[in-house]
Amino acid sequence: MKTISTDDAIKKRHPEGVALIVCKSLDGKVDATPIGWFTLCNSNPRSWAICLYNKHYSHKVILETKEYVLCLPSFSQKDDVLYCGTVHGWDTDKLSKCKLKTVPSKKINPPLVEDSIACFECKVTKTCDAGDHTIFIGEIVESYISERKDKLYNIGNRTFVKWEFS
Repeated sequence: MKTISTDDAIKKRHPEGVALIVCKSLDGKVDATPIGWFTLCNSNPRSWAICLYNKHYSHKVILETKEYVLCLPSFSQKDDVLYCGTVHGWDTDKLSKCKLKTVPSKKINPPLVEDSIACFECKVTKTCDAGDHTIFIGEIVESYISERKDKLYNIGNRTFVKWEFS
């Protein structure tokens, strides 16, 4: 093995899964933010850990409301996922400018995104300051799946591929 810069080595992590984090502010504004830094982190209770940049609008909302929906988007949603990752929720109503459709959740305020592979309603149980990001651990309180089988993966440079499963 040869030594290279950490930044160049980190680029080798691709392909990576993509999640779309949906939150809803106290005044009712819904925001959707794509992330690559997420993982299941507990088996009892089942929980997702997500990592969000401290200056993002979604970070502020989740810190205040203590809830989010983690969606695993389908490949057919790739253009809207890319759009949601290139504009800021501070000044843009992302969902009004893209084709993503939402449906109400059962146990929390943020909605689900229709046609996602799966969606998980999560209530934040713990946060961890990670420097310029915060790790939010959210207990899964409700789960959903669709009939979609075209999971979205990021291969870097704003390029996505799909993996079809049976």
